[in-house]
Amino acid sequence: MLTSNQIKRFNDIPLSVLDLAPVNEGSNPSESFISSVALAQHVEKLGFHRYWMAEHHNMPGIASSATSVIMGHIASQTNHMRIGAGGVMLPNHASLVIAEQFGTLESLFPGRIDLGLGRAPGSDQATAFALRRTLNMSVEDFPKQVNELQDYFSDEPVSRVKAIPGQGLNIPIWLLGSSDFSARLAAQKGLSFSFASHFAPAYTVPALKLYRDNFKASEALEKPYAMVGVNVVAADTDEQAEYLATSLQQQFLNIRRGHTVKLQKPVDNLEALWSPFEIEALQETLDPRTTIIGSKEKVREGLLKFQEETQADEMIISAQIYDQEARQRSYEIIAELMD
Repeated sequence: MLTSNQIKRFNDIPLSVLDLAPVNEGSNPSESFISSVALAQHVEKLGFHRYWMAEHHNMPGIASSATSVIMGHIASQTNHMRIGAGGVMLPNHASLVIAEQFGTLESLFPGRIDLGLGRAPGSDQATAFALRRTLNMSVEDFPKQVNELQDYFSDEPVSRVKAIPGQGLNIPIWLLGSSDFSARLAAQKGLSFSFASHFAPAYTVPALKLYRDNFKASEALEKPYAMVGVNVVAADTDEQAEYLATSLQQQFLNIRRGHTVKLQKPVDNLEALWSPFEIEALQETLDPRTTIIGSKEKVREGLLKFQEETQADEMIISAQIYDQEARQRSYEIIAELMD
């Protein structure tokens, strides 16, 4: 049983939102963006700290491919919540372009923009090639690209080329990861670190330990700051939450099968859709520690336990729920825990 001090530590940490701009079966990206705006406005009123969008490509069920564009739209429709990329897949882009895009966002919405960087392509190989065909970059160049990006944001860049807007702007840079690579780099550079626990649960604690043990203070950050991703499907009853969560489970099942489809409606009998081998593999990916499904008390217990296990400074919560009203209700239940 958790102590009152452990509960207080959880209540003191910020909770944030990760939105993949899901495109539902029978819907389209335009409707997805309308839903994202409604969700962002809703969670801002509920007290969530930041709202991040993630870059994915060639995926019919995710509409946030032009991440900086949709970020600008979300920022324009909200008032004070931080808006960020969780993240931009830097190997897909020239560092200068990202500096200019986020310099523009920071100039439009001062003090509200976060830049989370990932080194994966966020797509399949063919799409990665289509995105980067003229850049001659690979994921191995990621540390160099991060250095270039930081230089563009500095007051006195070394580069002859200037990012305008961008130069001299204080835009928090985060490194994102699902393994130890970005944990090491974030520690070395003294940057905030966000770990993708929501789909790589087994590596969470080792990666965070590596980050904290090797952290070097920087101008950007005096001490390590770690955020963890969590899938949460909350509802008024456990049974309702488990039903809603079948959309998320189908999404991961389809990814494993190589099927690129939109977010599916929840189903009554999920076991009829997959084999025992697939069930076992899914349970490893959607670990109950980082995919928390249930009513308020069950979600409360799950989040408390995971925060205690990871000592995370912040949690960012994803809710791949088909029904918009149910998705907003899920975040309402989580917000009640913050109170």
